[in-house]
Amino acid sequence: MIRINLLPHREIARAARRRQFNILLGLTLAASVLAVIMGHSVIAARQSAQDQRNTFLDQEIAKLDVQIGEIGKIKEQTRALLARKQVVETLQSDRAEVVHLFDQLIRILPDGLYLKSVKQNGNTITISGYTQSSARVSTLMRSLDDSPWFDSPSLIEIKSATVNGLRANEFALTVKQTRQQAADEPSGKGDAS
Repeated sequence: MIRINLLPHREIARAARRRQFNILLGLTLAASVLAVIMGHSVIAARQSAQDQRNTFLDQEIAKLDVQIGEIGKIKEQTRALLARKQVVETLQSDRAEVVHLFDQLIRILPDGLYLKSVKQNGNTITISGYTQSSARVSTLMRSLDDSPWFDSPSLIEIKSATVNGLRANEFALTVKQTRQQAADEPSGKGDAS
């Protein structure tokens, strides 16, 4: 019988398998490192692209914020202009009322009664003046109450005073101006003529 020593052959086969294992291990490690590097570069590229998008969005948001600020200023200017327009319209509508106010005051003012001042604050008119007797103030108050342009006359005070060396009574009263009736009156006059 022939004896064959298989130990060197086994050692050669083991060494070949070890080399094969080391080569496969090296290739696997290289492939893993390559995959990590490629994954990192893909993620870095995507992150860079997202950073660029974010920067672009931040710039556009800043532009929109400036435009929103300008829109706010324009809205404020619009509100101010509308307020001015409302004041002008109110003055325009009140313009005829002042004429009617003075016209009615002249018509209902009794003889011997002189006005010193007429002040208007909203719908309230304060009238002050001089008279020869208190009865003329009462006549004025009745005439104001009967007028369609005035309502609720209220006497504030009557006191003695000396005007140009003559004895007189100084008076002050308030009366409400009725705007609703004042608006109806001109249309009634226009229809009559």
